[in-house]
Amino acid sequence: MARLVLCEPTELYNILNQVTKLSRLTESNYLCLLDVRSKREYDESHVITAHRVKKKANEYLIPESVDLECVKYCVVYDSNTSSLEGILKHDDDDDDDDDNSYNRGEELMLGAAIKCGRALAHLTRHPIYILKGGYECFSAMYHFFRTQKIIWMPQELDEFQPYPVEIVPGKVYLGNFRQACDPKIQKDLKIKAHVNVSMETGPFFVGDADKLLHIQIEDSLQANIFPFLRHLCHFIEIHLKLGSVILVFSTLGISRSCAAILAYLMHWNEQTLKRSWDYVKKCKNNMRPNRALVAQLSEWETVVLGDFITDVSDPLY
Repeated sequence: MARLVLCEPTELYNILNQVTKLSRLTESNYLCLLDVRSKREYDESHVITAHRVKKKANEYLIPESVDLECVKYCVVYDSNTSSLEGILKHDDDDDDDDDNSYNRGEELMLGAAIKCGRALAHLTRHPIYILKGGYECFSAMYHFFRTQKIIWMPQELDEFQPYPVEIVPGKVYLGNFRQACDPKIQKDLKIKAHVNVSMETGPFFVGDADKLLHIQIEDSLQANIFPFLRHLCHFIEIHLKLGSVILVFSTLGISRSCAAILAYLMHWNEQTLKRSWDYVKKCKNNMRPNRALVAQLSEWETVVLGDFITDVSDPLY
């Protein structure tokens, strides 16, 4: 039986914004988003691509088109469940996974999302994610992902334009050049400063050194980002202190901008390249700094921590 895991709103936001060549939402076995609120609430608005789960005679009915066994992410949400305490207490006290063994009083303490998650857990080997704070919290943070649309055609998902992923919640985002040129994204995310790690010049903050750091390096093995890393970290720190929201980007948002984010996280948290790498990889599945940039990040690790700690000869990097 799958276990239940609490999913932060930022985590769902990043799941929705993963890409390969197209948005990963086009992949049928990538994400199943389940809404267990009332029909009225669902019809008023819900998270994009979410299916409404109907309930009949205490049984949760998911759409026939959904095969949870094959789905990587199954995320369930209600209005405002914010804790798994009830379910965790039950799991600790009872190891036989008998859904009928806990008392009725405890069941009433569980949110609708948790009840649904428990009922579906036998259908998958993957964790079932319960959205922390439910729809109320997520929609307040990411209003631009609310919709009344129920059916999504494959072509519509192909055309879906992902947002930059969120690295430091509500403060630092990582994206590509197209996203950095989109005025709607700048408005929705309240972007106030750019770190541009590419040769291209974007349309925002040009000529404003206080709001734009432009690190002009090629996307090649000859790219040398190391001399800029101290200034990069200082620029981001200053803007965070000012309360600004920052977008770090490069042409594709895969190599140079990821290296910049990794360097900042290593500096900010005084942590290894490996730990920073694991964190960013979770936020952005397709991140891949080139080998030259990885070598420079290894050198940066000695500046931050005083020694080479991460073995960058590992195929992981």
